[in-house]
Amino acid sequence: MVAVSSGPDDPRRPEPAAGERDQRRGRTAPRLGARRTVLTLRQRIRILLVAGVFAAALTVAGVIAKSHERRDSAARARASGGGQPAAARLKGSGPLVVAAGDIACRAGDEPGPARCLQAATAQVAERLRPDAVLAVGDLQYERGSLEDFRTSFDRSWGRLGALLHPVPGNHEYNADGAAGYFTYFGSRAGRPGRGWYSFDLGTWHVIALNSNCDRVGGCDVTSPQGRWLHADLAAHRNRCTLAFWHDPRFSSGLHGDQEEAIPLWRAVYDARVDVVLGGNDHHYERFAPLSPSGRPDPRLGVRSFVVGTGGRSHYPTVGGHRGSEVRNSTAFGVLALRLLPDGFRWRFVPAAGATFTDSGSARCH
Repeated sequence: MVAVSSGPDDPRRPEPAAGERDQRRGRTAPRLGARRTVLTLRQRIRILLVAGVFAAALTVAGVIAKSHERRDSAARARASGGGQPAAARLKGSGPLVVAAGDIACRAGDEPGPARCLQAATAQVAERLRPDAVLAVGDLQYERGSLEDFRTSFDRSWGRLGALLHPVPGNHEYNADGAAGYFTYFGSRAGRPGRGWYSFDLGTWHVIALNSNCDRVGGCDVTSPQGRWLHADLAAHRNRCTLAFWHDPRFSSGLHGDQEEAIPLWRAVYDARVDVVLGGNDHHYERFAPLSPSGRPDPRLGVRSFVVGTGGRSHYPTVGGHRGSEVRNSTAFGVLALRLLPDGFRWRFVPAAGATFTDSGSARCH
């Protein structure tokens, strides 16, 4: 008996069912009884509208998210101290100076949100890559001993090295007549026992003074410092001049106006000095140009800043002093100054965790 094989064209092979044919051709056979859904025009329009609203919502959410991201990024940049971006905003041809006073706690004192943040402000100063750093007194608490300078200040602001140009504050005199201060800074602090000196920076003349008047024989015109100051001002006729000392002539802080500084202010006012920096009160403050008596004098007056923001602690401000334009007692940081041939630009650059800033520009007399 011979077995007969039925091939694909064999007429004896039974015809496959419709479902089997479709499976062989790679498609699924329709189920019996299945219905096709036919959408009306109104339903189609409604679906398109819902889809459009959903897509628009996603777009808006994305825009908001990116906006928040940019805002947070900007806040982080401000809080980080700014570094090069802050310096870039002080564009111009001239040296970049940073300044602050009231700086370092003793070694071992724990930093907190409002105290002992000298390392944070030093980091801001370093990031700005300045040409000079003006250290505006009370640089080392509590007594300003040489040991304290070596174990605390030196590990923060001391990293700025030869860029530092200091003046003494009252805390420096709490240990052996500021012997630790003069030993630590050496020739950069001026002659030992005096503490005043000057130097040129770009086209500017810069004068460092000692406002501890009772420790150096007074500050009036007949005192050793007063005579030196008048001679120095007469010998340097630069278009622009900056002076800095610890005790500010004007302040809205707890210590307030320093009467002992009146002779110094009178001398720099008469010589048309352009800007004066001070510390002592632990806050930031900018004053309009003022006369020695505190009268607004936009033509001949001296603009001044209080920059007791170096990290030690904060003091509150008490009311608003006449001529005070901006005050802040919550941010540590440094004042950055771009010294231009005919003027200067300023910006307060905060340390990490703060967002306050202040900026502007002025022309020399």
